[in-house]
Amino acid sequence: MKEKQVGKSAYLSEKVIHGMQEKKGNEIVRLDMQNIHSSVSDYFVICHAESSTQVRALADSVEAEVFKAMQQEPWRKEGFEHGEWILLDYVDVVVHIFKTDKRKFYGIEELWGDADMENYRSA
Repeated sequence: MKEKQVGKSAYLSEKVIHGMQEKKGNEIVRLDMQNIHSSVSDYFVICHAESSTQVRALADSVEAEVFKAMQQEPWRKEGFEHGEWILLDYVDVVVHIFKTDKRKFYGIEELWGDADMENYRSA
């Protein structure tokens, strides 16, 4: 993982990334939204998986890692019933876990192309 950054939202995003790496999330990306005036959070963390089962496993892993480190539950979560795009909203960090085809279709990274982007590998 990259050098640790200062700040609660940066630390939270690192825990999210670790949860994704534990379950082999594909193409993990962190978008730094702090300099984007229209953004409602500090970071978006995005990855994808080939199956709905893995999408759910990634979301479960992220929740477990964040809770273990910070005793924090998501403020809101959506998409578990279909497992094609799960969103975990931790307010300062918004997590997007897609099935591969949905990630390509929605193109979140392109929508927020002016954000600073960091790529991470799975563990």
